[in-house]
Amino acid sequence: MSRNVDPITLSTTWHAFQSIAREMRHVIDRTAQSYLLAQLHDMAAGIWDAQGRTIAVPEGPTSMFLSQHFCVEYILEHFGDDLHPGDVFCTNDPYHSQCNHLPDWGFIRPIFYDGELVFMALTRGHMMDTGGSFPGGYFPNGYDIHAEGLIIPPIKVFSKGRERTDVLQLLWNNVRFPEGVKIDNFSLMAALQVCENRITAMLDKYGKDTVLDCVEEMIDRMETSVRSQIRDMPDGTYYGESATDDDGTTLDEQVWVRLDATVKGEELTLDFSKSDDQRKGFVNCVEASTFSRAVAGAFLYFDPELAPFHNAGSMRPVNVICRPGSVCNAQYPATVGGSPVNVGTQILEATVMALSKARPDKAIAGWGRRRGHYLSAIDPRTNERYVQTTTDADGGAGAVSGYDGFEGAMGMSGLGAIQRGSVEEIEIKFPWRTVNYHFVPDMSGAGQYRGGSGMLWEVENLGTDAPVATGSSDGDLTQPPGVQGGDNGPLSRMYIRKGDKKTPARTHRMIEVKTGEILGKVSGGGGGVGDPFKRDPSAVLKDVINDFVTLEGARNTYGVVIDTDTMTVDEEATDALRASA
Repeated sequence: MSRNVDPITLSTTWHAFQSIAREMRHVIDRTAQSYLLAQLHDMAAGIWDAQGRTIAVPEGPTSMFLSQHFCVEYILEHFGDDLHPGDVFCTNDPYHSQCNHLPDWGFIRPIFYDGELVFMALTRGHMMDTGGSFPGGYFPNGYDIHAEGLIIPPIKVFSKGRERTDVLQLLWNNVRFPEGVKIDNFSLMAALQVCENRITAMLDKYGKDTVLDCVEEMIDRMETSVRSQIRDMPDGTYYGESATDDDGTTLDEQVWVRLDATVKGEELTLDFSKSDDQRKGFVNCVEASTFSRAVAGAFLYFDPELAPFHNAGSMRPVNVICRPGSVCNAQYPATVGGSPVNVGTQILEATVMALSKARPDKAIAGWGRRRGHYLSAIDPRTNERYVQTTTDADGGAGAVSGYDGFEGAMGMSGLGAIQRGSVEEIEIKFPWRTVNYHFVPDMSGAGQYRGGSGMLWEVENLGTDAPVATGSSDGDLTQPPGVQGGDNGPLSRMYIRKGDKKTPARTHRMIEVKTGEILGKVSGGGGGVGDPFKRDPSAVLKDVINDFVTLEGARNTYGVVIDTDTMTVDEEATDALRASA
């Protein structure tokens, strides 16, 4: 087929789509008011075409950005000719528009040019609250999904450019912090308007036919590139599995994700059919959530130069199978509040466990487990109720073949897209004082390449007594796996401290931290890759100097003897110790 595409125009257009998607995120960064969006960047933005094909999703949490075509396709199918310039839709429904979980509200704007629908823009962000039994939507023991909050099927909040105030008021009347949610909603919608302005300017400059030809070329080239990457993997079926601590309702009973990853020629099939049945508790994923994380895990094994440019073509050679009624494809009315972390992390982790066997040269260990929480209480400085979530206690990333894990990375499910907030920002916004916040020696998975370090995080409650939902968290019972002989990341623990007395606390529970008490978390780091006794002794010495590894850990775990007088490696003693192992 003949296409009106020259290399310069194709490159310019392709990068323009990426730039527009990133600008949408920047608009949200600059205008959103919530800690979740403006500081943690728990959001995604992207562009799809009039057929619902993914065009540009350069970055975002794995739970959001790669599966949004499910939502776009649903709107295109169910609204058909009832799409008009100036329309904006809102939805968070996991069962009618394949969204992630209820706190993640998506806004979708059809983009027209000369009266023709050409693109769809979508932004999605984690709201402060979405109603339900507990502020924030992370209640671990809801009766069904209706206990988790307001369920919004795709509905127009703007129609032909006119605000549907009654619909928006209905939404805001059913959340606990309506003014904050309102600001964040308009932040997400403003980004859509920016996207339409930029795309219209691009169509004016290059012409609609040229831009659409470039889109076809972009999709075809990415499909070709991904197929060539899959061909580099040996044919075969590779198994991976991962478990979360429990489902929050049936306690201390692990929930398993199991994957058969089959490479055949230039296609990859990720089959999660052997995973556990859907659970009563809040860890279930819907099909789109599983698709997004599985595909994100597969993309980690492809040329990193492709990473910003993945689109619908990238997804064509990757087939995801998830059995209806399983934790990977839960059916209504299953609760899904914890799914971005549990079972979402496990889907991603099972994928990298399987594909690390197919591509051992690109082996990836599990990341430190998520150690978040949701709480709501009164801030005595303002006498107003607040809601707070944090992920700041998460351990570091898992090692990768050839590289240590990133220090301070957060949660594998976000793959670095969700960030830590600053201590100062937390203390300004919330009545919690940071007491301790630092890396902990010997709290990462050892290996030839070491996992990112674990963390100690302690905060003192300066507000009123605070009920805390400790989900979505993990790591009390399950560990991020090491690969190729690397050690697993350590178990984590949580406690409430008053003076020197520590009371243990657990993930997926409801607890209370009273005024003056300290909530503490010791979070294990990522898993290691390769035999720890093969780690470069100079790297072990550096870790000791930087307090990532103790002298005892260097000797016992890595077989490296360090002369404490000179702080150098005792090479003779090290060789003897390693030879005797």
